[in-house]
Amino acid sequence: MQKPNFGASVGEILKRDSRYDRDAYYFVREGLDFTLKMLKKQNQQHAAQRHVSGQELLEGLRRYALDQFGPMSKTVLDFWGVRKCEDFGEIVFGMVEKGILGKTDQDSREDFRGGFDFEDAFVKPYRPTARRQPQHPGRQVKPAEPTPDHSRASDSKKLSSGSN
Repeated sequence: MQKPNFGASVGEILKRDSRYDRDAYYFVREGLDFTLKMLKKQNQQHAAQRHVSGQELLEGLRRYALDQFGPMSKTVLDFWGVRKCEDFGEIVFGMVEKGILGKTDQDSREDFRGGFDFEDAFVKPYRPTARRQPQHPGRQVKPAEPTPDHSRASDSKKLSSGSN
């Protein structure tokens, strides 16, 4: 049996279900490859030949998004129409129905429910942490003294006239 052409198959999927951008399908396919490599690095023998569960794929897609898009991950996924883990499941099962991906009898869309929160996964890692001032017992920190306000006009004259 000949494997279907990926681009043509995605085009057919998009004709009947346009919720997700074409790039989201390519991302999931590449994310699956990334996940298989990730599992192989974790010393799981024959990871490239074995079935990947929905939860394993979600973790791989999360890591792949962060690797590819960093702090823009959530924005890119949102642009593609992918706003929650269940959306990845819809994309996967759209590809399963087209014969692009395989599944076992135990696999279902439910495997992608309750994966991770996109805000926690893609935004929080890049939020700055609040810096705390070190507290010294018994020592009061007084605010810095204001410095005199010098006119910048004389500085700009120096720069524009070339004299320093």
